Amino acid sequence: MDAQWLAMPILQQLNSGVLVLSTDYHICFYNQFIERRLGVPLAEVRHKSVFDVFTDLPEAWLKRKLDSVVALNAPVFSSWEQRPYVLKLPHLRPISNVSDYMIQNCSMLPLLHPHTGETFVCLLIEDATDVSLYQQELQRNMQALQQANRMDGLTQVFNRSYWEQLLNAEILRARRYHQPLSLILFDLDKFKQLNDIYGHQGGDYVLVELSAFIQSLLRESDLLGRYGGEEFGIILPNTGLQGASEVAKRICRQVAAHPLHYQQQDIRATISLGVAELNPHRQQDVHDLVQCADLALYLSKREGRNRSTSYRDELRHYLQKITESAH
Repeated sequence: MDAQWLAMPILQQLNSGVLVLSTDYHICFYNQFIERRLGVPLAEVRHKSVFDVFTDLPEAWLKRKLDSVVALNAPVFSSWEQRPYVLKLPHLRPISNVSDYMIQNCSMLPLLHPHTGETFVCLLIEDATDVSLYQQELQRNMQALQQANRMDGLTQVFNRSYWEQLLNAEILRARRYHQPLSLILFDLDKFKQLNDIYGHQGGDYVLVELSAFIQSLLRESDLLGRYGGEEFGIILPNTGLQGASEVAKRICRQVAAHPLHYQQQDIRATISLGVAELNPHRQQDVHDLVQCADLALYLSKREGRNRSTSYRDELRHYLQKITESAH
């Protein structure tokens, strides 16, 4: 059976674009898939340069590809991830679609005339719009999930697990580049009392509001995280103890002066802070640095709260003496 009569109906009904070009880039054929989207009958453009018909084509790039197909007698493939589209064709998706044009995979194949031996190049255009949208949506969902895994659900600052990862990375970087690094730990004073007076919703409101307020006082490079309960930590890259101490005192003052309004009531909240600097002469890990800041924080609370204390080695001995005398 002569099967040539099948070729044209199949090409015309194929749900992919077929475009055949001569080696000098003139249009020899395209099927209905392209004709419907271009809105121009094939008879009007046959033998015209493809660059005159599709004026937005990446001419230099496409000529290199087409010449390669002819010279090597081998196919070439361009995915939508490398180039969103080759032919600027409208897609048939809703107007809310993120792309104005059909996203495409394009295969370029050498084509030999069976009788004359003349060489052509066939471009197969596959509509990849749905695939690209699915991939983009998947990527957005993955990013949102990754972000959710990093953030504290209540305050929307970094959670403890991810914040400790950041602290470890900053410690390694500070050591590698011989840069200072400081840490501030702080917690809300008498938070249980706040919960007793205003309820847990009131306590949560204070945590959320103060987290956002303190975040606004920090540099973009500073890293605020919720360490647990009402306790938070701030990583201060490229900052020595003196600079970190000044930051802590400023935060302490501004928090104390910051009014909070909850259910037509004014709440005044204060925080206590402990500051520690990474010791370049001692091998410290995350636990050691946090412990130093925590000791300083403990002293701030012991000395009356609403204040900041900077850690020094003698502070550890001082606290040990206090503990021993208490027993």
